[in-house]
Amino acid sequence: MVGREMQRSRTRPWRPPIVLRLFVALTVGLLGVVLAPVALGAPTAAGQAYVALGDSYTASPLTGAPAGPPPGCLRSANNYPHLVAERTAAQLTDVSCSGARTRDFAAPQPVQGGENPPQYDALGAGTQLVTVGIGGNDIGFSEIVQACVSPTPFGTPCRDRYTQGPHDELAARIDDLGDRLDDVLDEVHRRAPDARVLLVGYPSVLPAQGPGCYPVVPYTPGDVEYLRGVLDQLNGEIADAAADGDATYVDTRTPTLGHDVCALPGERWIEGLVPTAPAAPVHPNALGSAAMSRAVLATLGVPTPA
Repeated sequence: MVGREMQRSRTRPWRPPIVLRLFVALTVGLLGVVLAPVALGAPTAAGQAYVALGDSYTASPLTGAPAGPPPGCLRSANNYPHLVAERTAAQLTDVSCSGARTRDFAAPQPVQGGENPPQYDALGAGTQLVTVGIGGNDIGFSEIVQACVSPTPFGTPCRDRYTQGPHDELAARIDDLGDRLDDVLDEVHRRAPDARVLLVGYPSVLPAQGPGCYPVVPYTPGDVEYLRGVLDQLNGEIADAAADGDATYVDTRTPTLGHDVCALPGERWIEGLVPTAPAAPVHPNALGSAAMSRAVLATLGVPTPA
């Protein structure tokens, strides 16, 4: 990702700072908990207009009851936007959709059972909070998950597939993603100029160290190390885009460490290629969705139950 600072040197239009303060305690539906006032500046007043944009890591397929059409988006009522809205009593519009890329924010996304309208259309002048979780499909997440499966635990077939000499195809895709994220944030701010915008990263899919867990997750030790680096680069690019784009990065990697695809059932928050709990393969289960919601709430300064 060398040269990203130069690539992002274009002048951005000036936007006024967002100053939103919470002075009231609010009663929320989740567990019937009454919240105390949160940290100064956190835009989480009861009834705020909250729009969630994103891909399947936002939609959280199969982890709860379906939440709105079209059915092919596999949007769950148990995903982190719904959990955040329950905790804050926000008025949620969740337009996340499995398979979404950044391009699907501006155009209809064909899915089974119809089309998901352009996700940007959910934004408006009255929007107060926006979460954006996107990027994995832009770099070919599903392709990578399938292509990196190895019949033996030896070598680095995945890394060999995507690298040739000094060129790393996945690193190049991530670098290209940076400009798309810049454009996404510009458009979100244009359509929702008074909203606080959170750019949500991806959780800890693979173990933070060690060889992985072949054959349960059939990636070689060398490729686990390579893919771990790819995920770190992806989150780094998302964090950089947030810093450059008047948004706040939400770190979901750190709070999910140790709960990756190699953890035991019950401790596993990201399912493997063959899920043992309701979830899409290599996606958060209900525990993972809850962990991501806590990361968003912590970023907003909202206390959560122990």
